[in-house]
Amino acid sequence: MDFGLVLQTDPPASRVVSLMKRAERNGFRYGWTFDSAVLWQEPFVIYSQILANTSKLTVGPMVTNPGTRTWEVTASTFATLNDMFGNRTVCGIGRGDSAMRVAGRKPNTLARISEAMKVIRALGSGGEADLGDGAVIRFPWIKPGAQLPVWMAAYGPKALKMTGEEADGFILQLSDLYLTEYMVKAVKDAAVAAGRDPSEVTICVAAPAYVTDDDSPEALAHARDQCRWFGGMVGNHVADLVAKYGEHSAAVPDELTDYIKARQGYDYSHHGRSGNPDTEFVPDEIVDRFCVIGPAEKHIEKLNALRELGVDQFAVYDMHDAQEATIDAYGTKVIPAVNG
Repeated sequence: MDFGLVLQTDPPASRVVSLMKRAERNGFRYGWTFDSAVLWQEPFVIYSQILANTSKLTVGPMVTNPGTRTWEVTASTFATLNDMFGNRTVCGIGRGDSAMRVAGRKPNTLARISEAMKVIRALGSGGEADLGDGAVIRFPWIKPGAQLPVWMAAYGPKALKMTGEEADGFILQLSDLYLTEYMVKAVKDAAVAAGRDPSEVTICVAAPAYVTDDDSPEALAHARDQCRWFGGMVGNHVADLVAKYGEHSAAVPDELTDYIKARQGYDYSHHGRSGNPDTEFVPDEIVDRFCVIGPAEKHIEKLNALRELGVDQFAVYDMHDAQEATIDAYGTKVIPAVNG
C-alpha cells in the first residue's frame, strides 16, 4: 500500500514543504494539498518547492476542479512540473466544493468534469485536445514519455460510475469499511462494464489519522475532537446527494447520509480545521468510522482491512495538533507493519 500526506497550503509555505520532506523520509510516496484559491495559498507554486526538496514524492491536488482554472492552463502547469522534475504529479479532480462556493459559484457538473479530465490528461501527456469551437491544440514543448494520470473524487452513484469509466484513479474521502467496499465495487463494476481492466483504476482512500499513545477514553476523546471537522467536510457533499436523491434512496446508502440530519449549515472560513464549530453535529461514531484514530495497532488493523478491499493508497489528512507526531508514528510503526 502506498501512503500519502494531505495538507492545506496555509502560510508559511515553508512549513508545508518541511512537512512533505518529513513525510518522504518516513516512507510516504505522495504529497497532496487542498486547492481552494480564496481559502489557502496557491498550491502549484508550492508544489515546485516540494518537488525540488524531495526526490521521489509525487504531488497533486486533493482536489482541483474544472471551474477555477482554464483546462489548458491546468494541464500546462502539471506538464511544466513534470518536465522539470520527471513525471511526479497526479491530477486529483472533483466538483470544487469550497473553491467554487467561496467564490460565489456552484460546484461543477459531472459533464464538465468529464470533458476537463479528457482535455487535461491528453494535453498533460503530450497529446492533442479539442477545447471547443474547432480549437484543437497540443503543447509543442512536451518531451516524449510525459504522463499525467487523472484521479477523480466521488461519492454519488453517477460520479462513481463516471470514475470507473473514465478516471485513472478513484479518491474516496472517508475510511469507513462498509462504504469503502460499496463504493470501490461501484467503481470497478463500472470499469468492467466500460470494457476497462478494473485493476487499472488506482484506489485512494483519504481520511484524517490520529495516533494516540493508548486507547484510554481521554486519548480517544481528544483524537475525535481533533478530527471531527472531517465529518463536516464530507457532510457538504452528502448534503448535495440528499438534496438530489432524497433522505432515503436506493442510490445512496443510509450509512453515508443518516448522520447529517442535525446539520445546520456550514461556514467555509473554518473548512478543514480542527475545532470547526459547524461540525458539532458529527457524532463520535462517524469520526470513528470515517477517520483512523487510536493506538498504532488500530491503524494497522484498519489499513490492512482497507487493503483487502482493494485500496492501493491511504492518504493521511494531517490537519490537527499532532502533525509531526502522526507522520513519525506512521513512518516508524504503521507503514513498516502494513508493508512489512
